[in-house]
This record gives sequence, structure tokens and C-alpha cells, in this order.
Amino acid sequence: MGALHGFGLGIASENAAGDTLDVFYPQPLSTVTGPLCDGLTDVAGRLDSTQLRELATMLHKMGENALGDLATRLAESDRPIVAALLADNHPASSVEEAYLKLHLLSHRLVKPHQTDLTGLFGLLPNVAWTDQGPVDLTELPQRQLDARLRGTVLEVSSVDKFPKMTNYVVPAGVRIAHTARVRLGAYLGEGTTVMHEGFINFNAGTEGPGMIEGRIAAGVWVGTGSDLGGGCSTMGTLSGGGDIIISVGRECLIGANAGLGIPLGDRCTIEAGLFVTAGTKVSLLDESGNVVDIVSARTLAGRPDLLFRRHSTTGAVQCLTNQSAIALNEMLHVNN
Repeated sequence: MGALHGFGLGIASENAAGDTLDVFYPQPLSTVTGPLCDGLTDVAGRLDSTQLRELATMLHKMGENALGDLATRLAESDRPIVAALLADNHPASSVEEAYLKLHLLSHRLVKPHQTDLTGLFGLLPNVAWTDQGPVDLTELPQRQLDARLRGTVLEVSSVDKFPKMTNYVVPAGVRIAHTARVRLGAYLGEGTTVMHEGFINFNAGTEGPGMIEGRIAAGVWVGTGSDLGGGCSTMGTLSGGGDIIISVGRECLIGANAGLGIPLGDRCTIEAGLFVTAGTKVSLLDESGNVVDIVSARTLAGRPDLLFRRHSTTGAVQCLTNQSAIALNEMLHVNN
């Protein structure tokens, strides 16, 4: 018996030509093994009501009642129903597979970098995200006109390849002040709070708990108990980070309007307004405050208990041992 990297039954949205714009997978599965894997191996593509009922029967016989009940409900719908399976961890080859991978991340079934997202941008269509669902951009003017003729307005919240996560899944134990700032494909661990100016891209996220008031770029992972201050930024592989995976360790603080371009170890602090990139020249201080060496910040990547600050007179970036690792207010992360 083999294994599947992922499987989902979903409701698709299509344009007038029948091209898939998005897929909603309410109960995606990851790492499917055993008899269920064997039963689902050939289940893929567009499914009609007969196929869905047959699938539901098979699933119930196997004791997979939750997925069987979903198949039964989907069989009663007149919407396009699709099945997507990922036989292994290869790049997606269709919009349906791409959306399944994004769902696996936001459902906390895989963590960032655990599923291959190579080529995802090329697969996903750029669409108008409206209060009536995704709309093909070539069809948008007519849909807007139709709405006006009915005396209503078609609300377009964004034009993008990625929708907001909360229209597909809201993970347990999180707070999100501005839902449009968290994309589908973000991973939010329990206890994560995302304030109004916080942003989390796809294939990125937090272990939780954590306070996010800054920007988590694509590919960036933030460890337990860390705080990203207002207006701060992390460099992702899509924005100049190259092949280096930027991460934030446990119990770190990135101050307001600061920035990070190296992997940060546990219990580190970057003072407000300071952007530390791989090439930043950093003066290393001893316990007496004397400079003992000057290095590029990349040599400090991943090291714990560091405090990065800027000298108030010379402007030189300095690094010393962080003697006061932050402790987040536990009440901020009780998101029940």
C-alpha cells in the first residue's frame, strides 16, 4: 500500500469557459495511507452525482464517515464538484491541486516548506474577489453592469491570485483583526494574534502563540512566543531573500518598523527601526561594551540570545547578548 501526500473533495468556481478559478476544500486530508489510500488512488477530476454517491458508499463501508458524509452532501449540489489528489510531494499541475496545497497549509496539515509550491504563481489565475465569489477579469465589466441594473453593487475586495484565508478556513484559537491581510496558504498556529497592520503571506506563518503586528513574507516561519512589532518586516524568498529561508526563533522581539533578512535564533531582539540584512556590518560587543570584532550579520544567523541595536551617536549596528528575553502576555493569546 502506498501513500498520498494530500486529497480533497471540493466545490469549484468556474468562468464562462469552464476554467477553474478557485476550489473550496472543507475537509482536506494529508498523508493518506492504507486502504483509504488504495480506495482514493483513482478518484480525481470532475465528479458527477453518481460518482459522488458511489464514493460516499465506499467511504462509509471503510468507516471514513466524515468524508463519506461530505461526499453525500456534495452529490446533492448543482455546483462543480472536483476531487484532487497529490500522489507525492511534487509541484501542483492544476488549479485544483494548487488550491489543495494551500488548504493543507491553512488547515495546519502541513507546515510551510513541507509541500512543494514550485510554479504555483503560474497556475493560479488572477481574478476579482467579490462578495459573489471569484470573477474572471474579462467577465467583470458585464457582472458589474448586471449588478447595477439590479440596483446593487458588485463589491470587489481585491484583484489577486490569492484569496484571503478566512473565506476558506478559520483555524482554531486565533485572532485576526483584518482578515484581508492573511492569504490562503498561511499557517497560523494556535494562540496567534494578527493585529490590523499584520500580514501573513502564503507558505509562511507562526508556530503560535505569537503577536503579529508586522509583515511575515512568503516562506518565513515565526517560532513560539515571538512578537513582531508594528510596521516591521521580514524578507521572504519572493522579495530579495534569495534561497535563504528567513525564520524567527522562539521568544524573539522585532521592534516597530524594524526588519529582518537573516534567520534569527531564539530569544533575540532587534530594536525598533533597525533593519538587519545578511550584509549588514555588525560590531560585536563584549560585556564591558567594547568592540571585539566587526562581522557581517549573516555570520550571526541562527545564534540565540542576541540583541541588535544601533549606536545613538555613530549609527553603527551593534550586537550584544540579550539579557532580557521577552515574555509575551499570556492573556493576549487566549483566543478561545
